[in-house]
Amino acid sequence: MEKQIIKSIIAEKQQQIAEIELVKRPLNLEPSLNYVFIGLRRAGKSYLMYQHIQELVRSKQATMENILYINFEDERLAPIKAKDLGMLLDCYKEMYNGKPIIFLDEIQTVVGWEKFARRLADSKYKVFVTGSNAQMLSREIYTTLGGRFIAQEVYPFSFREYLSFHSVVLHKNWEYKDSRLQVVKLFGNYFQYGGFAETFDLQDKREWMNSLIQKILLGDVIFRNEIRNENALRVLIKKLSESVMQPSSLARIKNVLDTAGASIARGTLVDYLQFLTDAYLIFGISNFSDKLSQKETFKKRYFYDNGLLNNFLFDPKAKLLENIVAIALKKKYADDLYFYHKNIEVDFFIPKENQAVQVAYSLSDDLTREREIKALLKLSRFHPLTQLEIITYDDEETVVKKNGLVIQIIPIWKWLLR
Repeated sequence: MEKQIIKSIIAEKQQQIAEIELVKRPLNLEPSLNYVFIGLRRAGKSYLMYQHIQELVRSKQATMENILYINFEDERLAPIKAKDLGMLLDCYKEMYNGKPIIFLDEIQTVVGWEKFARRLADSKYKVFVTGSNAQMLSREIYTTLGGRFIAQEVYPFSFREYLSFHSVVLHKNWEYKDSRLQVVKLFGNYFQYGGFAETFDLQDKREWMNSLIQKILLGDVIFRNEIRNENALRVLIKKLSESVMQPSSLARIKNVLDTAGASIARGTLVDYLQFLTDAYLIFGISNFSDKLSQKETFKKRYFYDNGLLNNFLFDPKAKLLENIVAIALKKKYADDLYFYHKNIEVDFFIPKENQAVQVAYSLSDDLTREREIKALLKLSRFHPLTQLEIITYDDEETVVKKNGLVIQIIPIWKWLLR
């Protein structure tokens, strides 16, 4: 690895980061800690590091010369190995005086990177790391990093951030003013194409999304995990998209694949689902009423962004609605989020908050309205629910029952902005 290449990369990134214009995203970091940003590819991990660097420079806590930023997906760094990583510091010290703040982007491409990161932390360097694979936080890496880094998951833009990108400022009582129409109009695009900032100004969003999916499948799943049966994996992700909203056991998914001519062993199916989860394409939530042994085999599975899911679907409205609710709840409650399926079917259940959420695209049909309300009321007999909601696309109402329970029916675009 030539030092001249590394020095060029360091200087180029300093100039690029100083000049890039950003829409500020929420980012709360402890000044004394090191961080690992993990999440879906193109979700904005690098973006947040750029933002943090600009804030450090703006607040005079650093200058651009203090920044050592390396993106390991730069093709010029393709030959680099873990044993070569020390050269990054050598090159910086030959260029500048002082101790740099170190940003290592998509470092999971370098096998053994975690030992280098630990050495930096032990030497009291301030370090930020990004990666597009949950395996970065496996037990082994946690052991190696030894509590020296804090993990922070990064999601694509929220709807509120999407509005900020489009210069929409929500003032008090915005839902009763003309801004409501603007919010609803913008939500239509966000609902279909999701929160990847790079798509916001594109005409052909679907083509960009398809390219991203291929990149994730080929690079982050198939190549990284040395998958031989590529067809089975592609059929699996297609079937998962069609099954959003429906709880599925491993046996049922395997039967679906067998029927589609993409038969794989049960153990291979478990591996493939884990690979897709590690790449932040999908996430699963368990049935609260299941026994512990069943919680891992019977799940509802969702996609980390509506744009990804929409790419696989023909008539997506109902699935996109439940998926976007799942994303918002997953971000807020993580592993405390469940569904409930035992003589009652409730889409989302957060026991620690005594909260239950149903999702229905429309409640114009009386039978649908009655079914959704009845499920919430029935669950309230078993659990002391204090927050009951039905999320729709555009319906809004407050339902008060005789027993004092209040059910809020609320449109998704308003619910996401609370």
